[in-house]
This record gives sequence, structure tokens and C-alpha cells, in this order.
Amino acid sequence: MPLVTIDVIKDVFTPEQKEELITRVTDAMVEVEGEAMRQVTWVRIMEVEQGDWGIGGQLLKARDVHALAGMETQAV
Repeated sequence: MPLVTIDVIKDVFTPEQKEELITRVTDAMVEVEGEAMRQVTWVRIMEVEQGDWGIGGQLLKARDVHALAGMETQAV
């Protein structure tokens, strides 16, 4: 049973975006492993608290990720 884990910073993605991630990642896995595996392909999104994740020695918060992506800061 395949299990795909996606780690993200909390409050970066909306519930709708997380649903889309799960759908598209499942579709990608099924494309490789075959349709028969759809019902046993698990995708989970693990949210890391803001400030508990860093890059280049700097702590990241949702607003930082939005800025890096060129997105407006959005509250979830």
C-alpha cells in the first residue's frame, strides 16, 4: 500500500488546496502503479507549526512562504 506524505508549514495551504494536492498526487501515483491501486493509495498532509521549520538558518512562517511564492498573505 503506497503512502505519500507531504510536509507543509501550517496555514500555507487552504483546505481546498490540500484537497487538490491529495487528488493530484493520488492520480499521479495511479498513473504509475495502475488504477487497481487507487483504493489503497494513501496521501497525507502533515502540517508543521509555523516557526518550527527553517531554510538557510531562518525560521519560516506562512507569510514567508507566501512571500517567496509571490502570493499575498492569506489567513486560513
